[in-house]
Amino acid sequence: MNEEFFEALDLLEKEKGIAKEYMLEKIKAAIVAAVKRDKGGSAENLSATFDGEKKLIRFFVTKEVVEEVANPLFEISLADARKINKKLTVGDNAEVDIETNNFGRIAAKIGKNVIVQAINEAINGSLVQEFEGKQNELLSGVVQRIDPNSKVAILEIGRHEVGLPIREQIPGEILKEGNRVKIYVVEVKKRDKEKGSYGHEVVISRTHPGLVRRLFELEVPEISDGTIEVMSIAREAGARTKIAVVSKDSNVDPIGACIGPKRARINSILDELKGEKVDIIRYSDDIGKYIAAALSPATITKVEVYEEKKACKAVVVDDQLSLAIGKEGQNARLAAKLTGWKIDIRPESQEIS
Repeated sequence: MNEEFFEALDLLEKEKGIAKEYMLEKIKAAIVAAVKRDKGGSAENLSATFDGEKKLIRFFVTKEVVEEVANPLFEISLADARKINKKLTVGDNAEVDIETNNFGRIAAKIGKNVIVQAINEAINGSLVQEFEGKQNELLSGVVQRIDPNSKVAILEIGRHEVGLPIREQIPGEILKEGNRVKIYVVEVKKRDKEKGSYGHEVVISRTHPGLVRRLFELEVPEISDGTIEVMSIAREAGARTKIAVVSKDSNVDPIGACIGPKRARINSILDELKGEKVDIIRYSDDIGKYIAAALSPATITKVEVYEEKKACKAVVVDDQLSLAIGKEGQNARLAAKLTGWKIDIRPESQEIS
């Protein structure tokens, strides 16, 4: 049992980063609580030794050797003490071993609860330390398992397992054990105490627009070095994303740089997004040009801007009206979200009449 105990501590330290010394102190506290509950009175004279090399655990109480015992919690008779060590005399301290497997069931439960709480506290502290400085960053994880009921994907990220809820998974994407995927760290937040949860949780996502931004930064050097700036992103995960970019160098084409030689850069991003369509839009300070570009792939013939309402009317040739609006209004909706303007799309025939 002792050997299994030390192996478990080694595993906790290796996989969760919980120091053995920390756990040993918490386990000692658990045994103290168990002794107090099982035997009553004080456990102030309880000690514990852990020998990792020999894989031995020893719990004992220190009692004073006396002629006549007045307080059995702190004293032991000379006769009983000499059963432990024949050299002991009155006034010496005797170490009386405690057999932990003889504790009452309730006491054992207390000890177990303290240990479980200590593990949870250590894991929570390690979790916060690991992810708090990585908010808004792109990380890689390996799918360990999928919960059959909630469909939450449990990802191994570094030393921790973090859940990717179904709402944060790309619609239509089928994750399987062993898949390596990139995720966006949204935040590290405290759990809702009102719902009986404690500690912190890491919110990760594959649907957040920040994932697309980080993928472009990863694949396009001109974005990561600041030559090209991402101005805005509008995304409906699993279907379509629009990303507006501008170049600070007149010699660098922002759209061409994002696509890359032989479409290598954009294809790498699309592979990670499982085929989600991505429109790369050229940003412009001229809001009319910007809105016309945002409505691509439709060709816009005219844009009338109403500054005070932050709204506009975009005119399109009749046969491209459905293209400008998009399936279920998606193209128009994403263009409005990308630019921050209300867009009223009209066919040319309606304008003429």
